[in-house]
Amino acid sequence: MNADKTDAPRAVIVISSHVARGSVGNRAAVFALETLGFPVWAVPTVILPWHPGHSRATRIVPPLDQFKALMADLERAPWLGEVSAVLSGYLGEAGQAEAVASLVAAVKARTPDALYVCDPVMGDSGGLYVPEPTAVALRDRLMPIADIATPNRYELEWMAGAPLPDIKSVTAAALPATMLVTSAPSMMAGGTGNFLLDDRQALLAEHRLIEKPPNGLGDLTAAVYLARILSSQPAAKALQSTTAAVYEILARTAKRGGDELQLETDAQSLSHPMAMVQLRHLLHPGRDKRA
Repeated sequence: MNADKTDAPRAVIVISSHVARGSVGNRAAVFALETLGFPVWAVPTVILPWHPGHSRATRIVPPLDQFKALMADLERAPWLGEVSAVLSGYLGEAGQAEAVASLVAAVKARTPDALYVCDPVMGDSGGLYVPEPTAVALRDRLMPIADIATPNRYELEWMAGAPLPDIKSVTAAALPATMLVTSAPSMMAGGTGNFLLDDRQALLAEHRLIEKPPNGLGDLTAAVYLARILSSQPAAKALQSTTAAVYEILARTAKRGGDELQLETDAQSLSHPMAMVQLRHLLHPGRDKRA
């Protein structure tokens, strides 16, 4: 899909958490997409004063019937043809998954080449931080319909039911959708990476590991990668430039001692990152089958 065509659908529906302070969930994704030129319809799945990793936080989840009603309104919106993609992230409860799936179906019925990106936000190296029914709904209802899925390595491990200590095991665990795995095993000493596997190529973009990073990196990565793809960048370029942008913002935030990604200060990094990122072209698991 060419985002440069003025008559092409350009809007993105982003469905995730909303925090009053910080740059996680919808706050990260909406800022990135709008900065990169894409109108956004933002749907909050939960409202928080700040990321609960900072301290105890009040959690407001919309009643499920009201959430479903709002999503149904979007399905029949007269402007639905404006939508080029749906990006879902953190869910406030398991029941929201069905409403997300229904909206994705409505968008695709109107615009068949619209993309659905599922960021299955459920946990990290410390374990699940959503109730297990929510994680199951992400795995069983939303991941199977995704065009692009963006789990971190822990989330993929949980869905696969096995540890994934290296790229070979991550590749074996990847699902049929295009998979962008964040916090992937790196071939670089003291590094980390984003691993992309689609039906044609296996790519690893690596950079230096920064300890104790702020939250929101996965949300930002999913949004920036989607924007690159909607702008018709090839997957390899999209992966490298997305990784460079997120790493550059992370590194600058860390240098300032920030406890949240400082997107507003480093907005230029979203479109014109200067950070150096190593891109490796790996052996695709299906190469022998296609030969």
